[in-house]
Amino acid sequence: MSLRLRLALIFALVALVTAGVIALATPAIVQHGFSLLTDAESLGQGQGQGQGQGQGPGPREGRGPGRAQRETVAAIIVLGVAAAAGASVIGFLFAGRLVAPLGRLRDAAADLAAGDLERRSDVAERRDEIGDLGRSFDTMAESLERSDSARRRMFQDAAHELRTPLTVIDATTTAILDGIYQHDDRHLETIRQQSQLLSRIVDDLRTVSLAESGRLPLDIIELDAAEVVRDTVAGFAPAAELAGVSLRADLGEGSLLARADRQRLGQMLGALIDNALRHTPAGGQVVVEGQIEDGEVELAVRDDGPGIPAEDLPNVFERFYRADPSRQRASGTSGLGLSIVRALAEAQHGRVGVERVQPHGSRFWMRMPAGSAAA
Repeated sequence: MSLRLRLALIFALVALVTAGVIALATPAIVQHGFSLLTDAESLGQGQGQGQGQGQGPGPREGRGPGRAQRETVAAIIVLGVAAAAGASVIGFLFAGRLVAPLGRLRDAAADLAAGDLERRSDVAERRDEIGDLGRSFDTMAESLERSDSARRRMFQDAAHELRTPLTVIDATTTAILDGIYQHDDRHLETIRQQSQLLSRIVDDLRTVSLAESGRLPLDIIELDAAEVVRDTVAGFAPAAELAGVSLRADLGEGSLLARADRQRLGQMLGALIDNALRHTPAGGQVVVEGQIEDGEVELAVRDDGPGIPAEDLPNVFERFYRADPSRQRASGTSGLGLSIVRALAEAQHGRVGVERVQPHGSRFWMRMPAGSAAA
């Protein structure tokens, strides 16, 4: 039953009780008033006769029609006040029952504000507006708990990832100062590479944070995604040749009009191509595909590498997730490339995904809103 209906029933009940009391008592009051008036008239007639015969007033002297009317009005007023008081008590009791769940919800909100993110309301099972409010509160609390858990996990992962290059830099520097290592270019290069890795991790963390919070500056325009693909593939051609991997675009004819930030779209596509090149053995191939489907422009990077185990597929876009930790650390990446792709796509109202390719390999895709002409 809705809260509005309950309030309406309470008001109706209060009005019914008040009307019932008045209806039951009014006949007796009216009868009493008529009796007083009749007695007053009889008394008036008796006094007139007594005075005519030289007799004084009788024993009921002073009770005339005016006093009888005043007593009747007073009785009606007392009845009205008593009925209103009774109805107010009933309304107060019922209102207390309605307000009690709001008090519990207020206490839950205070606990949540104090940092108890596991706190939930105990009114969500109700089937009225208060229950709707309780379920919304629980949804908000669960979202806050997930966000806090993700934030804590990110800090822990970031601390872990930053610790590795810092340890290498500290150990190498200490060994040089202690005379264990010679002060040569090889060890200085190690320090430089680890310093660059630290810088990449910090920059990538900032990009992910800004994108996920909606504070990353974006210049979303209608553009031809096919041009972005061709430019990005051309930029990675030397790296592909060095790795012995064939890299090409398969876009078909025509343009791929999408709504996106050109620079960020190229960054996302570059991250997917870089990931594919690092996991594709020499002699393999990486193909960048593009198509328009269901009002979206899909850009996909397909490789014929070893592929991703099925149990790892749901986690590949998580921060610092590594299916092969040693291989990715050796490559000097921050572990945030795919997380950045997802964050940037969602910031531009797009989405990303990955699927396995038979007999082996992976296909990473991102789908962005199509431009007005394409849609």
